Amino acid sequence: MDLTYREAREADLPFLDALIAADEVAAARDPVLPDNDAQQLEAMRAIAADPNHELWIVELGNAPVASFHLSYLPGVSRKGAWRGQIESVRVMPELRGKGVGEAMMRWAIARCEERGCGVVQLTSDMRRPAAHRFYERLGFEASHAGFKLKL
Repeated sequence: MDLTYREAREADLPFLDALIAADEVAAARDPVLPDNDAQQLEAMRAIAADPNHELWIVELGNAPVASFHLSYLPGVSRKGAWRGQIESVRVMPELRGKGVGEAMMRWAIARCEERGCGVVQLTSDMRRPAAHRFYERLGFEASHAGFKLKL
């Protein structure tokens, strides 16, 4: 699959909103609202300014089709290993099950290796059993329970 990867730009916010809206779990949990623009722009600028965060756009034939966010986290456990945290993994609905997600995740894992990470981690909503099977096929293990507190 001939995918290309580039860091997101401010002009990509409508595409990112479309990915969220097309994701039934994310859209229900965190709907895109008209007053989100300023907050999203501020977040995107913070990501771009921080060398330990990358928001990626995945393109197929010069058209955006997917996105994910990588964070690089230092830690003292695991002999001081850095962790690669993969978040907000989304693929356009019409391309799900066609290899985009697998290629994208393998690319993200390789990117974490390039950055010297000793472990790659992610969380996935409990309402996504198909996603959990997908991550397990890629070699991820459901080794921890995740908890969130909405503020």
